[in-house]
Amino acid sequence: MDTILYNLKKLVPHQLLALLRPPYHYILTLCGAVFYGFPSREITVIGVTGTKGKSTVTELIAAIFEADGKRTAVASTIRFKIGERSEPNLYKMTMPGRFFIQKFLRDAVSAGCTVAIVEMTSEGARQYRHKFIDLDALVFTNLSPEHIESHGSFEKYKQAKLSLAHALEESRKRPRRIIANVDDIHGKDFLFIDVEKKIPYSLQDPELHTLTKDGVSVVFNGITIRTPLVGLFNVYNVIAAISCAESFGIPLKIIERALGSLAPIKGRVEKISTPSGASKNITAVVDYAHTPDSLEKLYKAFNDIPKICVLGNTGGGRDTWKRPEMGRIAGEYCDHVVLTDEDPYDENPNLIVEAMKNGITDQNKVTVIMDRREAIRHALRIAPDKSVVLISGKGTDPYIMGPRNTKTPWSDAETVRGEIAYLFPVESRKRHG
Repeated sequence: MDTILYNLKKLVPHQLLALLRPPYHYILTLCGAVFYGFPSREITVIGVTGTKGKSTVTELIAAIFEADGKRTAVASTIRFKIGERSEPNLYKMTMPGRFFIQKFLRDAVSAGCTVAIVEMTSEGARQYRHKFIDLDALVFTNLSPEHIESHGSFEKYKQAKLSLAHALEESRKRPRRIIANVDDIHGKDFLFIDVEKKIPYSLQDPELHTLTKDGVSVVFNGITIRTPLVGLFNVYNVIAAISCAESFGIPLKIIERALGSLAPIKGRVEKISTPSGASKNITAVVDYAHTPDSLEKLYKAFNDIPKICVLGNTGGGRDTWKRPEMGRIAGEYCDHVVLTDEDPYDENPNLIVEAMKNGITDQNKVTVIMDRREAIRHALRIAPDKSVVLISGKGTDPYIMGPRNTKTPWSDAETVRGEIAYLFPVESRKRHG
């Protein structure tokens, strides 16, 4: 089906396609809402948007509401969860079309969920997939250049994000809440909308925040809230989730319990270590970082630790401007960089990698291995003891996307686990034996 749609799009003139898309998507969304009976009116719906941190904040909010006794549904880049049932998102899109979101919300209501946390994207907004969803709250995390070629400009990308805030404004729910990061220069724009509760958040909100190699903690009203998440960017994610939860009246003690017992978030600074007793103590980290800003913040989270970095963060047909910039950042922060293939689509993957390589000043610290599995294996093999191998770009993405929308099943995390078992076979057997 994907191949047929791909070929049809190629046959239709681009200008005609651009003209037909908006009404097509709008009508499709309206039909979905009508067919499923406007389910958002029967459940509390919290949207989360921004360039980075959306999936993590979505998971944090869900964990807090569950600790407060609520039955939750989650729709994100990582997974779709309704009550106890959870399945990975295999769509290669955060907000799938064809009635998906409306059906998801109806299923959540039918399953007895009282809160749905929905990750919302600019691409989804551009295709009207946020329409006819009555929001109770929207969380804005941050904004930086992304999907520029798709949207046409950064301003159009920003306007797509702001359309989600206007959807909150149009919601029939009361009270409506906007929770916005005001340390981001665009945060104030999200607070201009006409809603009952405007909640700015900032790094200045906690009385204290602490970063360690094993997690972050924040102090609110004398209560220390610890999480196993690392990096300053996750301090922001935690503050966003706390600000949202408090706006719904959830006490800090419940928030403390929820975040203190937080399960690892797949594909978001997901740590996989070599087994105890292995010849080398290495921690591999799988992360979705796919913008220059998020990549730099990921690397900074592991300061003072030797870093071997597997980089393939620039998919084909999009955001070509960031390729040398991603390479430059990797060259600055990493002890060695292994450049590899990611999602080339219809572009020549060698040219994509070459563009990244051109951004690295010291070419002696670069190895190019186009096979992603071999690249990960090489990084683990050359990593020194007590180092970290950072594998960025895909996170939980389930496929490597090739020419003509071909899909090769893939998992960075499972690949890492397999390669660790391959490189440390004796130690792995001891561990499981």
